[in-house]
Amino acid sequence: MSETKESNQEADKREAKQFKAWALAGELGYTIAIPIVVFALLGRLADKSWGTGPWLLLLGIVMSILISTWLVYRKTIDILK
Repeated sequence: MSETKESNQEADKREAKQFKAWALAGELGYTIAIPIVVFALLGRLADKSWGTGPWLLLLGIVMSILISTWLVYRKTIDILK
């Protein structure tokens, strides 16, 4: 009886860890995707409005990469604490 209870507890712990890992993966996905989409769209709209070619789109993409990197770094530091 106690072996079954222990194995159930271990299985529950394993499932909880897997859930946390999937939640973290989803969170990081949104952390990366949202800035890229937002800044790329803003850059494209600004390029259309001001006729600046692809430059503001490229600037938006570069800014989104920098922001996403910083956000992932902060999240990593929080996890490691």
